[in-house]
Amino acid sequence: MNYLSLTKEELTNYLAQERRNYDAIVAESNKVDIARGKPCNEQLDIAMPMLDMAEQLKAMPKSYRNYGMLEGIPEMRGLFAEILGVKPDNVIVGGSSSLNLMYDTIQRNLQFGVCGGKPWNSSPIKFICPVPGYDRHFGILQHFGIEMISVNMTEQGPNMDLVEKLVESDESIKGIWCVPKYSNPTGITYSDEVVTRLANMKTKASDFRIFWDNAYCVHELTDTPDVLKNIMQACIEAGNEDRVYEFTSTSKITFAGAGVACIAASANNVKDILSHLTYQTISYNKVSQYMHYLYLKSVDNIAEIMKKQMQVIKPKFDTVIGALEENFGADNGVCTWTNPKGGYFITLDTYPGCASRVGELCKKAGLTITPAGAPFPYGVDDDDKTLRIAPTFTSDSDLAVAVKILVCCIKVAVLEKLLEL
Repeated sequence: MNYLSLTKEELTNYLAQERRNYDAIVAESNKVDIARGKPCNEQLDIAMPMLDMAEQLKAMPKSYRNYGMLEGIPEMRGLFAEILGVKPDNVIVGGSSSLNLMYDTIQRNLQFGVCGGKPWNSSPIKFICPVPGYDRHFGILQHFGIEMISVNMTEQGPNMDLVEKLVESDESIKGIWCVPKYSNPTGITYSDEVVTRLANMKTKASDFRIFWDNAYCVHELTDTPDVLKNIMQACIEAGNEDRVYEFTSTSKITFAGAGVACIAASANNVKDILSHLTYQTISYNKVSQYMHYLYLKSVDNIAEIMKKQMQVIKPKFDTVIGALEENFGADNGVCTWTNPKGGYFITLDTYPGCASRVGELCKKAGLTITPAGAPFPYGVDDDDKTLRIAPTFTSDSDLAVAVKILVCCIKVAVLEKLLEL
């Protein structure tokens, strides 16, 4: 049904019907949550055998029990290097959180500069933020008082015509956030052309850095996964090998909040990072790193683990997308949604001016969703239309309830908006 083709009388009748449906849902006193991209218990159960490795851990090199090895154990450096397509010497293995490594990198560059350069905080700076994007990235920048410049996402990645124009003319622009594979929340994988242009673009700031958050590099939802061009290699070929910091972690492979994270970068960047990191910590948790290595073993074994995870969460994505297709159809005129091949999110674009109202209605009906505006700097979506849906965490039965509530709330909000026109 195309909502835009309905008469005012038809819209009024449909709204009255949906309000009755909504009142009935509110009376059910539901309490369900699809706000954050967290793994569900069934996914976390897959990694439980890692906790049965006490005997194998006893055979680890004795030096792993002690201080030292600031850059991480060679086994995990090698495994992350293979995942990311870099050399082990380009990898620093950290603690459990890649977000922590990103925060530290921003803070380090603000205070000390990049590779001996001028501290970023010696003058006001800006960051490019592809939108919709990851709210925690934007939160870091807002926390440090860094100005954010929104650049729209296309089906290929960030709008590179605009990105290139901005970085070539403004020395205060020091970086760009990128979630390049199965982007949060759009599910887009950057095209080869976009990766090549990011590596080759001229930047007025000599210390410009790409923050390449490759969080979903092995997180597939199909047997025909997207292939992401190697940004590190592209930067080397472009003569800009120092341009990128690449981040990833095992947080959605093993245990959320208790995984192992890494940063990959050029030799110059690695040397610079370690020169500061040596004052921050003596070493990260090498016992945890080794336990992860024993469990993960190889890229091929990780792929098998992720196939098991896909079997758990793919039906959840199908539930959401199936309900949207059933209730709205392709030619509805008022909302669209993504059907990602990997990652953790579905982006739902409602009719402009409706996202906040959908959020209000969902809250009253007992459904927690990511706040409207969250995927945008400062929490402001000028069109008030984009919602991020995270189907993985909740149980299948609760997800069915969540989708019923969401669909009803979209219909009420859209019908109300159309009757205002």
